[in-house]
Amino acid sequence: MKKQFIQVLTFGIFAASINGYSQNSNADTVQLSELEIISSRYDKKTPFTATNYTGKQIQERLASRDLPNVLNTSPSVYSTNQGGGAGDSRINVRGFTQRNTAIMINGVPVNDMENGWVYWSNWDGVGDATSSIQVQRGLSAVNLAVPSIGGTINVVTDPAAREAGSYIKQEMGSWNFRKTTVGFNTGLINDKFAMNGTIVKKTGDGFYDGTWTDAWAYYFGASYKLTDNDKLEMYAIGAPQRHGQNLYRQNAARYSKEYALSLEGYDPNATDYNQRGYHELGRSFNQNVSSVDPSYGGQQYFTMYNKYQQSRFQNGYIAERENYFHKPQVNLNWYHNFNSKMKLSTIAYWSGGQGGGTGTFDDRDEIGGNKFRSQDFSRYGGARYLWNDRIASNSNNVDSMYDDKMNRSNGILRNSINQQNTYGAISKLSYDINENLNVLVGIDWRTATIYHWREVRDLLGGDYFIFSGDDFATSNMKTLGDKVAYNNTNTVDWLGGYLQAKYTKNQLRAEIMAAYTNVSYSYTNEFQKDPTTGAAFRSENKGLGGYQVKGGASYDWTSTIQTFANFGLVSRTPTFDGAIRDSDGFIYADPQNETFNSIDAGAKWSSRNGKLAVSGSAYYTQWLNRTQTFSYIDQATQQEGVIYLKGMNAVHSGLELELAYKPTDKLRIDLGASAGNWYLTDNISGDYSTFNADSGRTETETYNFYVGGLKVGDAPQQQISAVVNYQFTDNFSAQLVIRHYDNFYSDYDVFSRTTEELDADGNNIQSWKVPAYTVMDLHANYTMPINMGNARLSIFAHVFNLADAIYIQDATDNSRYNSWDGDHDADDAEIFLGLPRNFNAGFRVSF
Repeated sequence: MKKQFIQVLTFGIFAASINGYSQNSNADTVQLSELEIISSRYDKKTPFTATNYTGKQIQERLASRDLPNVLNTSPSVYSTNQGGGAGDSRINVRGFTQRNTAIMINGVPVNDMENGWVYWSNWDGVGDATSSIQVQRGLSAVNLAVPSIGGTINVVTDPAAREAGSYIKQEMGSWNFRKTTVGFNTGLINDKFAMNGTIVKKTGDGFYDGTWTDAWAYYFGASYKLTDNDKLEMYAIGAPQRHGQNLYRQNAARYSKEYALSLEGYDPNATDYNQRGYHELGRSFNQNVSSVDPSYGGQQYFTMYNKYQQSRFQNGYIAERENYFHKPQVNLNWYHNFNSKMKLSTIAYWSGGQGGGTGTFDDRDEIGGNKFRSQDFSRYGGARYLWNDRIASNSNNVDSMYDDKMNRSNGILRNSINQQNTYGAISKLSYDINENLNVLVGIDWRTATIYHWREVRDLLGGDYFIFSGDDFATSNMKTLGDKVAYNNTNTVDWLGGYLQAKYTKNQLRAEIMAAYTNVSYSYTNEFQKDPTTGAAFRSENKGLGGYQVKGGASYDWTSTIQTFANFGLVSRTPTFDGAIRDSDGFIYADPQNETFNSIDAGAKWSSRNGKLAVSGSAYYTQWLNRTQTFSYIDQATQQEGVIYLKGMNAVHSGLELELAYKPTDKLRIDLGASAGNWYLTDNISGDYSTFNADSGRTETETYNFYVGGLKVGDAPQQQISAVVNYQFTDNFSAQLVIRHYDNFYSDYDVFSRTTEELDADGNNIQSWKVPAYTVMDLHANYTMPINMGNARLSIFAHVFNLADAIYIQDATDNSRYNSWDGDHDADDAEIFLGLPRNFNAGFRVSF
């Protein structure tokens, strides 16, 4: 521990000398708008850490990538596009995944209400309409009971914050990328009304085989000041889209034998095909697509607010994995001033959602590869479907038990459907007790109904498919669009309340917040009859409570020096899967809350001439009582039981620094650095007892997980970023963005460490460490100095991975499908490589 702390501290001191304070350095002195206040945005006195990105900065760097990919110049923030599918990106903050990072758009949390995940393809139009983004790290000042353990990404699209005008933007890029955007802003009319909107159309082939995209996006926002004391805002956003996916990581040798052998510790035998090694398939290899005879004309069925039955997207291929979804969200915000001391802010919102993802479904187990998977490769990870063989089998398979004139499909493509409706309201009442003390009381209510089922997408040459698992069905013969596998309806009911107090006097700012949340879940299996009632089987787990307490203080020692500290304690209610087993509705009778304790402290300094600003902070977060469930068979009753594993603990600590330096009017340098020390604290073990009917004795089983000292994987624990912006002329600017990552342990399942594996020092063997890497991006923007009346023409270009580096951005240790010998080194990891050098360019005409 001492050695690790010294390493982190040394890195932090080094980083402070060359790196630092990113986008939020230029004097956050602007007064927050009503929307920013209800969205729990920071001002410069708030005692928490944050990085601000303006709308201009986002437009200059995003270049139609997924929104997380512009946020990774913030310390401790790591994002990747994973397998390259449009909208399939992920983001980690301080070593926590999206499930523990709150994403809020205009004050509304958009994390999935069942599991906390965020699907960025649903928010494709946000980047084009964003006024600003604030990345709040740590527990943050957000007073809603959202999963803001790693941090909060707070997106605002304020129409009143934009100048009047309209624009048309056309983009093109690598791999046949095309995007057209039309937008408008009315500006503030008569100090009362403002409106803005965008419509987007996007297509492209993607780098990996089959990662095409075909998407629309829309955004509409309006603001109206009814009276001096009342203001209304309305927002609507959505992104109906379809895209091919590349979901399966591969052994490095499948992408490139040369690159695999360059990795330290990679066994050369793993690349020898004669030794049952991994066959090189190229960097664009995607296991989720494979060829099919173009003459096959089978129809595919899917639903996305409309029912579609049409030909597949690619004639010569069938995609095993495709995602399609449309998740609209509509907000109505009302701000009311009772008087100069009391204000009410309320958001009422609805979010829908229809769509799903595709895959295979068989009446036999296909795991491990059967005759309908390619046998050219010895390892399952590279095996692709032999669609022609499957189609031939299905189209010549008469089953006289059902119909002697039609062919029965033994294997099909299915859709996994998610349809949902969420309604919610967030209301905050602010009252100034006196000039120093303000109190805020609020409620957060949400209710969601989510429908999950699978349905027949493509019969792959047959005429029908047999599914006998529906107790209510009149026929087991299923055709396109019929439901198979499962058919569940889940509900989530959420009610939270909080009280917050803020005290400001002279140089001191202090605040504290306490909140309580109560959550109830229900599960209905629409395929299974309840033996008692004859209705669909239903189970529920109600009244699960959680709480959080957060507070902090900042002090301005001088006009240029500020220090701050904050703390937090969160007892988080279980997610749906932690309360009810989604496979069969089994109720976990006593689900345990996971708890998080966190402390942050730091300082900010800016020079009097405004040319230099520095911010640094240290954090320490404990993740306690991480839980997991697994099943066993009770020998006495032969009934399946559940063991609720408790006690998996982790620590996430580190240093973060940001610096902004503007030596001249033309040059600005933003630097950022972070050094983390994220690890699991102890091995854990436990016992459970079952009665063995054969022996007549109670037998005790022990479970052990050897995880003590293991580093948290899935994100680099050290990172440095630099943004160098040079304004060559009033019309031309360029930015160079450099990011360096190190101390990057591959992801792994902590609950798979059931066997003790020790290194030479007697410690648990770490997961494979991904090689450090550096990636550079170049952005250029030029406004043409020509007279076009009220119109302005701008051109832009972006080059990503400028040096065409080959690097690993995602990795899983000791892969089930792609591990060579299971000893936690390079030949046992499955990976996604970063994209090769690619570009985006286009023009924008503004009016």
